[in-house]
Amino acid sequence: MNESIKAVETLHTEGPRADVSAFGAEAAAHAMAFHRSLPAYEPTPLADLKCLSANLGLGRIMVKDESKRFGLNAFKGLGASYAVAAYLAQILGLPEGPLTYENLERPEYREQLRGITLVTATDGNHGRGVAWAAKLFGLFAHVFMPKGGSAERLANIRGLGAEASFTTYNYDDTVRHAANLAKEKGWVLVQDTAFEGYTEIPLRIMQGYTTLAQEAAEQWGEPPTHIFLQAGVGSLPGAIAGYFAAHYGERRPVITIVEPNRADCIYRTAAANDGAPRIVTGEIDSIMAGLSCGELNPIAWDILKDYADHFVSVPEWVAAKGMRILGNPLDDDPRVISGESGAVTTGLVAELMQNRSLDYLRDRIGLGKDARILCISTEGDTDRANYRRVVWDGLYPSY
Repeated sequence: MNESIKAVETLHTEGPRADVSAFGAEAAAHAMAFHRSLPAYEPTPLADLKCLSANLGLGRIMVKDESKRFGLNAFKGLGASYAVAAYLAQILGLPEGPLTYENLERPEYREQLRGITLVTATDGNHGRGVAWAAKLFGLFAHVFMPKGGSAERLANIRGLGAEASFTTYNYDDTVRHAANLAKEKGWVLVQDTAFEGYTEIPLRIMQGYTTLAQEAAEQWGEPPTHIFLQAGVGSLPGAIAGYFAAHYGERRPVITIVEPNRADCIYRTAAANDGAPRIVTGEIDSIMAGLSCGELNPIAWDILKDYADHFVSVPEWVAAKGMRILGNPLDDDPRVISGESGAVTTGLVAELMQNRSLDYLRDRIGLGKDARILCISTEGDTDRANYRRVVWDGLYPSY
């Protein structure tokens, strides 16, 4: 495959845009209130990379370090826990409004919920989040991973008490496998992508992700001018774009979506610009396992098409570059252990500022000495052997 950095800009015209009230102040406050009620909750760090910013000629680069989230080494527990809690509250007939862990774990409720089984498909992090949520609420979980996945990620899921195994399918077909089992066996599908007849849980997962946006806004104190967001099915960037659009309106930051060349279904959909989603088929072999999705989440796309400004598809080495930059900081900058899917946005920011052949894209996005950039390191070293191959051994060099 001939890999390169490819980009398309979305020129938003006047007219109606997607409703983002589901990510507005009230919805985000409910998600935050629930997460704050969890025993293991604390805000993840917002790393201020002042020296890197100066080196690249930027105003500020801040990186939200989600490797510190709930002891799970990734952000996914935010969405899984909130979606499962909302589902359980609905089953129990609890009134709508803010949820708390203390309320849901009452003994009489635990007895009512005992027979519920969760099921999901994952490249690793989401399944670990679902397994953790199941353990929180005393439920059982089945987790399926696509073929070729990480044995370490599988072991981490099993370590939380879930039944977990590899399938013989790619990611998207593994999602279909999990959905079919849910239908056959009466299990509850907890998936962060929507399809016909299945939208409520994916939306709750996306709302759960707004907690990290709200934390970042509170930690920084001023809004970023630019946000770079990595995309798999698009749920995380859809949630974050929705949050900032709901809170800042026309003053929202410039949003750039980043995907691997090998799984760039959102970039291809944006580039086609004909309203039809594009699908990446076959086996997807990317080191960015969490982004190796061939089909987009339609809920997320409705938001991204109206509120994201740039869509960029990148080679594998961009993620590797980001991992090495964050793991080997300049001077007094804090170190961020960032995995393949977590570091790709930082890698792209650095490449845009260093590679003169990309000046056109840097200028189009508007990066310069006044830019305040937010990146989200969505995972730590969730596959430690591969992390060392990249950072220690120089896998996927950027020169």
